[in-house]
Amino acid sequence: MSDAGELSGTVQYRVVLGKKDEIVIGPDDADVVITIPKADCGLDPAVAYMQGRLKAAGHTGVLFEALRSGAVEKVLKAQV
Repeated sequence: MSDAGELSGTVQYRVVLGKKDEIVIGPDDADVVITIPKADCGLDPAVAYMQGRLKAAGHTGVLFEALRSGAVEKVLKAQV
């Protein structure tokens, strides 16, 4: 993580509302894409990841950095 508190990579969030219906937040060319059902957005993101409810594709280092910084939780809590 940089001194400014920014992530070293980009993250796209996909909050699934239903089959073929999702809210997309972030750039299409993101380093990591996080997908989670809307019903699980209130969970702690790290726990949801360990339980397999939060899925991630892409750079694992960027994912862990985003989880550790609280960035993932902030975005997902806004969707509740």
